[in-house]
Amino acid sequence: MKELMYQIPIVLFIYRRPKQTKKVMEVLFKLKPEKMYIIADGPKNLQEENLCYETRSIVNEINWTCEIVKNFSETNLGIRERIISGLDWVFDKEEMAIILEDDCLSEISFFGYCEELLRYYNSNEDVMVVSGNNFAFGKKNSSESYCFTKYAHIWGWATWKRAWKRFHLWNNQVLPIDLTIFNNRHEKLFWLQRLSEVENKTMNYSWDYQWSLTCFAYKGLCICPNVNLVSNIGFGADGTNTFGESKVANMPTSEINLPLIHPKKMVWNRKADRRSSKLSFQIPHESYFLRFIKKIIPRKIRIFIKQKLTHFLG
Repeated sequence: MKELMYQIPIVLFIYRRPKQTKKVMEVLFKLKPEKMYIIADGPKNLQEENLCYETRSIVNEINWTCEIVKNFSETNLGIRERIISGLDWVFDKEEMAIILEDDCLSEISFFGYCEELLRYYNSNEDVMVVSGNNFAFGKKNSSESYCFTKYAHIWGWATWKRAWKRFHLWNNQVLPIDLTIFNNRHEKLFWLQRLSEVENKTMNYSWDYQWSLTCFAYKGLCICPNVNLVSNIGFGADGTNTFGESKVANMPTSEINLPLIHPKKMVWNRKADRRSSKLSFQIPHESYFLRFIKKIIPRKIRIFIKQKLTHFLG
C-alpha cells in the first residue's frame, strides 16, 4: 500500500541553530510532507560558517519521498530580508503554505489544523493568517476550536498567496489604518510608532511588524487556536530577536481536536487581542476595575476628583 503523504507545502527557514532545527525536523519526520521549501540565510562571519553548514546538513537526513526545494543564501541577508525574499519566492510558486522557523517546535496536530483552515477559508479574502500560537496560558478565548484576532502571530503559521500579496501592495503605497481598532491609547501609540517607521523607511530590523500593520490596514482576520500548538524554543543568547527570559518562551503545546468547530461569527475577539498585545508586545493595559470606573463615572468628575486628591496630597 502506498504511504499517504502530507500534501500542503511546508516552508522551513533555517540559519545557524542545528540543535533547534533538529528538533523541528523530528516532528516533520513524523509528518512526512510531500513537498518542503528550505530557506537558509548565510553566515555573518567565519565563526558562523560551521554552524550554518551543520544546520543545512540536517535536511539531507530526510529519508522519505519528498520534493525538497532549496533557497540557500551564501551571504547574510538578515532576518527581515531573508524572510521577505523567501516568502516571495515560495508564493511565486504556491497558492498556500505552512511556515515554520528553526525555533518553532510544533505539535503534530498543528498541520491538520492548518490544512483544514487553509482549505476552509481559501476563497475568503477577509482571513489572512492561520496561527498556531495561543498566549492565554490554558484559558479559553471561545467555546469553538479557534477565534479571530487582529494580531498575526508568526511562530508557526500558514497563509495564502492572495494574503501575502497584500504585504507588498500595502508597503508600496501605505494605506491609512483605522485607529479605532486599538483597545487603548498605549496600543495606539505603539503601532503609530511602528507605522511611522514604515512610512519613513527606517524599519530595517523587522518584517513581522509590517505584516501586522498590513493585516490591520486590510482589517484582516487572523486565526488563533484555543490551545497552543507551537512552542518557541529559540529564546537565548543565540536568538536573533528572541533573547533573554520571556513568559512566552518554551510554552507547552497541546493537541487540537479535528475536525474543527468553526466560530459562528467572523469578528475579532477583543479578549484575545488584549492578551496578545500585553504578552507579545508588552503594551500596558488598564485593569478591568479601572475600565469599569471610567465607564460609570463621567470624565469631568474623574478629573475633578484627581485634582482634589492631588491638592490634598500635596
